[in-house]
Amino acid sequence: MSKKRFTTVRVLMAAMVAMMMTACAQQKTEVTLQVKTQAGVVEGIAEDGIKKFLGVPFAAAPVGNLRWKAPQPVEAWEGVREAKAFGNDPMQPNMFGDMNFRGAGRSEDCLYLNIWTPANYTDEALPILIYFNGGGLMAGSGSEPRYDGTSIAQLGVIGVTANYREGVFGFFAHPELTAESSYKGSGNYGFLDQVAAIQWVKDNIAAFGGDPNRINIVGESAGSFSTSLLMCSPLSKGNLAGVMGSSGAEVLPYGASTQADADAAGKALLESKGLMSLADARALSADSLQALLPPRGMANVVLDGYFMKESADDVFKKGEQAQVPILVGWNSQEGTPLSALRGQEPNLANYKKAMTATFGDMTDEIFEAYGLLTDDDLFSIKSLNLAGDLFTGFPTWKWADYHAKTSQQPVYRYKYMHARPKVSAKMGNRVGALAGGVREMTDEDRRQQAIRDKFPTGAVHSADIEYAMGTLATNEFYDWQPEDYAISKLFLTYYANFCKYGNPNGEGLPQWTPINGQEVAPVMYIDVESGEKADAAMENAYRTLEKFYLSQQK
Repeated sequence: MSKKRFTTVRVLMAAMVAMMMTACAQQKTEVTLQVKTQAGVVEGIAEDGIKKFLGVPFAAAPVGNLRWKAPQPVEAWEGVREAKAFGNDPMQPNMFGDMNFRGAGRSEDCLYLNIWTPANYTDEALPILIYFNGGGLMAGSGSEPRYDGTSIAQLGVIGVTANYREGVFGFFAHPELTAESSYKGSGNYGFLDQVAAIQWVKDNIAAFGGDPNRINIVGESAGSFSTSLLMCSPLSKGNLAGVMGSSGAEVLPYGASTQADADAAGKALLESKGLMSLADARALSADSLQALLPPRGMANVVLDGYFMKESADDVFKKGEQAQVPILVGWNSQEGTPLSALRGQEPNLANYKKAMTATFGDMTDEIFEAYGLLTDDDLFSIKSLNLAGDLFTGFPTWKWADYHAKTSQQPVYRYKYMHARPKVSAKMGNRVGALAGGVREMTDEDRRQQAIRDKFPTGAVHSADIEYAMGTLATNEFYDWQPEDYAISKLFLTYYANFCKYGNPNGEGLPQWTPINGQEVAPVMYIDVESGEKADAAMENAYRTLEKFYLSQQK
């Protein structure tokens, strides 16, 4: 071949390669404000450099004959469905002072999710974080500003929030419901909504630039109890790449209900209100039903043979949970001794007497393990540790302990320490209320505050949410300082890294070591000065409390 001809062939080949590369580039599918899901096209909005698709239905409305049934598939629609505003929030009374919503209203027709995506093209295959709200399985919504997915999306993770049925609408069992269902179970409807939301994301998120094999879930309080179950349920565990939880898990000492017990309780509840059949209850409007059967505290998961075939404890013991990395923790002031003292003079003798009703013969051993030996100890972090562990700390610790023992995946544990700042001056004469909200201060509030001021300040239940999700600015009640924003940036970056890599660590961040295989586990203490700490005394306290709970099962 002549040199001239060889050069011509090379030029032609280069041109063909360039044409092929251009064609491939042209074939890349852009993520626009109109995205085609399996049920139809949704149209979102663009704000803060993020595309937002709000109020997207992930299941059929659970109304009419679908009340108290497992979620059903969404009916397909023609044309373009607007996804520019949050859908209805779940039915619920006004229960918690820190909850405010952006939904259109409260309705049984509430099975909507929200997506925040930074993707420009569908092939970016970004990780996903689905947040399930807290609220005791009685209240809450994915529309709450504190769960907003904008900040996590700006770090390269698709944020998703999803509603689920709350209270009597989501967690009511009855023998007639059990008999009519295809799986012969009832009671776990809110959890099944969460399963359906995860499955919807699995089936549709690629069109929003996400990787369906990189779904991570997180929740706080009841949402954390939920994520611990979702990694155990045969319906959802195979769809998860990572699991996070804040303040709670459905393991020891929390238990599951048998279907028979749940059915009997549901039947008795209806009859106590004069409703002698399921038909009577279904005939009531949503408002009437809620007024008659208001939420009564967090429900136990039901062993319905479908969502859960056995308790989460049994699943974890056998290592049959999702074999994925987990990141879990709780706050430094989840509770105080004051709730147990019930107005008695706050001293160690009274606290020990109050707790003897719970701990019996192990009271002295548990108090010693927690270092509660003098009246001064009562007004220390030691008493806050015990009170908090009895609420959410211990079960979260046990969740991490189980997974570290029966999986080969890393387990990251933290304790969130930073107290919120004072209520903003523009809020006037107000005081912090249940679950972090505010209300007008009373004389009784001042008296109680004087007692609480004797205890060290810490992060109360739910205080971590805005920090972890980068949403401090959505809460105008508190006078956020630069240190608050710095902690939030750290916490949010840990979350984002975990979603991306299954590992929270990253350049410039305090090193976070998994607890796996270590007798005294290192724990990340998140505060103004964050860092790891291994505390042998606290590990002994957890083992002592575990000994007590196990003794109650015999």
